Amino acid sequence: MDTEGQVGDVNYAWPTEASGEALCSHIERRKRLPYPVEKEKPVSLWSMIKDNVGKDLTRVCLPVYFNEPISSLQKCCEDLEYSYLLDRAYEYGQAGNSLMRIANVAAFAVSGYASTEGRLCKPFNPLLGETYEADFPEKGIRFFSEKVSHHPTLIACHCDGKGWKFWADSNLKTSFWGQTIQLDPVGVLTLEFADGEIFQWSKVTTSIHNLIIGKIYCDHHGMMHIRGNRQYSCNLKFKGQTFLDRNPRQVHGFVEDGEGSRVATISGRWDDSIYCIEGDGKNKRKDLNSSDDASLIWRRTKPTPNLTRYNLTPFAITLNELTPGLKIKEKLPPTDSRLRPDQRHLENGEYDRANVEKLRLETRQRMSRKIQEDGWRPRWFEREGEDGPYHYKGGYWEAKEKGNWDGCPDIFGEIIEASDNLNPRG
Repeated sequence: MDTEGQVGDVNYAWPTEASGEALCSHIERRKRLPYPVEKEKPVSLWSMIKDNVGKDLTRVCLPVYFNEPISSLQKCCEDLEYSYLLDRAYEYGQAGNSLMRIANVAAFAVSGYASTEGRLCKPFNPLLGETYEADFPEKGIRFFSEKVSHHPTLIACHCDGKGWKFWADSNLKTSFWGQTIQLDPVGVLTLEFADGEIFQWSKVTTSIHNLIIGKIYCDHHGMMHIRGNRQYSCNLKFKGQTFLDRNPRQVHGFVEDGEGSRVATISGRWDDSIYCIEGDGKNKRKDLNSSDDASLIWRRTKPTPNLTRYNLTPFAITLNELTPGLKIKEKLPPTDSRLRPDQRHLENGEYDRANVEKLRLETRQRMSRKIQEDGWRPRWFEREGEDGPYHYKGGYWEAKEKGNWDGCPDIFGEIIEASDNLNPRG
C-alpha cells in the first residue's frame, strides 16, 4: 500500500481552495527553529509544583522555561499532520470500499499521538479570543482554531480538506500525583465526508511519568471508540505501559459492522505505524506487522535531524513560522498565536524577555473570567445550545482575503483598563 497517500483531483461542492498563501505555487517552510539568543537557565520542576499535588495544573503559573514555543491552538493542528489518511479515506469511500475508509480513519485517530514522543514541555495556554490559522495548500488543508471559553478552558477548531471536514472542541483536565501528571481530554472530534458519512471519537488519557526520579516519559492509555453513522465503527485499546513492558505503546482493536461482528483487526504502535488485516481476528497475532496478510495503513514521518529539547516534529516546527506571505500587514488578525510576544521570544531563545511578557499577558488572562461573565462571545465559532459543541460559523477566510479584521481586538497589547472588552457583542 502506498503510504504517501497521494490523491487525485476531487470534485465536490465544499471549499477546497485555501486563501492567502494558497496562491503561492510553492511555500518554502523552515526545517529548524531559530538559534537561541541566550543560554537557558534550567529551573527545577519539582520546586515549582511540589505544593500542588492533587490539584489542576492548568491553574498553576510556571516560568516560560517549562513551555514549548507553540500554543494549545497550534498543538490542535498537529492532529492534522497525516491528513493524507483522510484524503485516502474519502477516495476509498467513493470507490465503495467502506472498510478501508474506516481503517484509514482509525489510523488518522492514532497518528495524532506520534508527535507527543519526547514532548515534555507544555504548550502556551491561549488568551481568551486568541486564534490560529494554518493554510497548507500543499497538503490541501485549511485549519482554524480559537479559544472560545476561559472558564472552563475550551478550544474549538475546524479544518477543511479534500472531500472532508474535521472539527472539535476540547478541554483538558489535569491531575498531579507527585511522580505523574495525568491529562484527561474532554470533548468529541468529528469527521464528516462530503458524501455524508460521519465518524466521531474522543481522545484517550495521557500520563507523564517520572517527574521527580527516573527518565521522564509520556504514555497514552484507555479505550477509543470511533463511532460511524453508517456501516462500520471501530474500537481501539491503547495499552498502558508497565515497568517491565518489552513492547510498549501498543494499539490494538477491531472494526465492527452494524451487527457488532468483527470484520477487521487494527494494530500497531502510536509512535510508529498502524496495520490492518481483514477478518474477525481469531487466531491472529496482535503484532500484525509480522503477518503477510496485513496492510500498512500509516507510518510515522522520521524525526527532524535538528532536534532541540522541545523535540518538535518537522511539521510542528512550521506551525509558529511567519512565512513571507504572512508578514504583510493585515494578513493575520491581531489575535493570531504567531503574534504572541512571549511565545515568539521563547522561540528565539530570548528567555528573560519571554518571562516578562508571559507575566504581563497572564494579567490579561486573570481578567478573562470577568470578561466572559460580562457577555463576551467567540468571534468565529458559535455554540449549539447552552452546553452543546462549538461549530465554525464562517467568515474568517473571507475576512483574511479582504484584510478586514474589524471586531478582532489587540489581545497581546497593553492593558488599558480592567474592563478591557475583548470582543463586544453585535
